[in-house]
Amino acid sequence: MTEQNERATGRVTRRRVRTRANLLDAAFAVFAAKGFGRVSIEEVCEAAGYSRGAFYSNFATLDELFFALYQERADLIAQQVADALAGDGPDLDVPASVDRVTEVLLLDLDWLLVKTDFLVHAARDPVVAQTLLEQRARLRRAIADRLARARGPLPLPAVLGDADSAAHAVVAAYDGVTTQLLLDKDVDAARAWLKQLLTALLTDGSAPQ
Repeated sequence: MTEQNERATGRVTRRRVRTRANLLDAAFAVFAAKGFGRVSIEEVCEAAGYSRGAFYSNFATLDELFFALYQERADLIAQQVADALAGDGPDLDVPASVDRVTEVLLLDLDWLLVKTDFLVHAARDPVVAQTLLEQRARLRRAIADRLARARGPLPLPAVLGDADSAAHAVVAAYDGVTTQLLLDKDVDAARAWLKQLLTALLTDGSAPQ
């Protein structure tokens, strides 16, 4: 069965899964090196070693591929955060959870370049912006849900008020730290600064350090 027929029937073979993954990996490298607006379908195909036919059997447009790439990495970050926050069971040890989050969280310069391109692209396209907002909301919900499920009240600073507000603050802190990382390229400093910010945001000073 050809890839075109697979697309029509909805069947997905291992070959097509591999082709799609290879296209995404190649696109990631090309986007990070040149920027989304400067990349053509032909360049992605050349980097992956495939024809335009292979591309179009998996993606209708370069925008579609770009979003699939963003979604893949955004889902990975959401899962990393959820896994790190799940480690304490019902008794959430905030400082320990912050340590785990900052240790595993994806802080990759190439990813940040691609992410920044996507944010700029989304800012000019309402449809893409809405999808991006939904992705970010899913990440915030994962954080807020874990905070809300902790047994007993968390010592959140009064200015945050509740778990939803705390989740917004966590995502904003990550955004700020990664912006600085794009400029100074110091991953170790970024992790240390993120740890300090998250600890300050999620405790009122009474939690053990």
